[in-house]
Amino acid sequence: MADETNTPDGMSPSARERLRKAADELLKADRKANRRAAAGNADDYAELDPNEFDDEGNWIGEDPDMDTTPQIDPVEALTAENADLKDRMLRLAADMENLRNRTKREVADAKSFAVANFARDMLAVSDNLRRAIEAVTEEKRDSGSDEFKSLLEGVELTEKSMLGTMERHGVKKLDPEGQKFDPNFHQAMFEVPNPEVPNNTVVQVVQSGYQIGERVLRPAMVGVAKGGPKAPPADAPAEDQSDS
Repeated sequence: MADETNTPDGMSPSARERLRKAADELLKADRKANRRAAAGNADDYAELDPNEFDDEGNWIGEDPDMDTTPQIDPVEALTAENADLKDRMLRLAADMENLRNRTKREVADAKSFAVANFARDMLAVSDNLRRAIEAVTEEKRDSGSDEFKSLLEGVELTEKSMLGTMERHGVKKLDPEGQKFDPNFHQAMFEVPNPEVPNNTVVQVVQSGYQIGERVLRPAMVGVAKGGPKAPPADAPAEDQSDS
């Protein structure tokens, strides 16, 4: 085996050779990297628009990484959002108020008309009590025994109590005699020639009517006057009866 003599710098020839080879490999790798970078830059440069450079060769084009989205003023955005929320709240408040009023009306109607069917059935009982009372003439009242008078008084009290109970529950008896005929509450059965009262005046009640709240439970069956003077308007001023 040959003796390796160290060089003046203390490195053997074989070590120096290995160092030289390593340096050559590094130089080759660096040249390859530079060539790849140059090729990539050339491709990128070829894709650029010449109009994006000024006369001195400085690039003035738009940066593709730059955010081109128009900026929104945060104050304007908050103002618009606040106006939208306010409009929604006003609409919601209006809807809730309408719902509250509608529910209130429905509850009131339910309370007023819950007994309508029952009250309508009880009208037949009231009619029978009234017929029993009207069947007794004044002569029979006067000539009847004490027991008979007590029985008749009990029937009258029963009718009065029944009508009072129905009225407490919103059922009101219609007594239109002497009033102007109203087709909403009255049903005309016949006409009575009577020039002493205004035309279309109720002069006789054949069957009493009833109403519950503002609704008609049963219209009153009536006879109306015919041939009399016209009834004056409700808002007409009264004639001056004083001497001129």
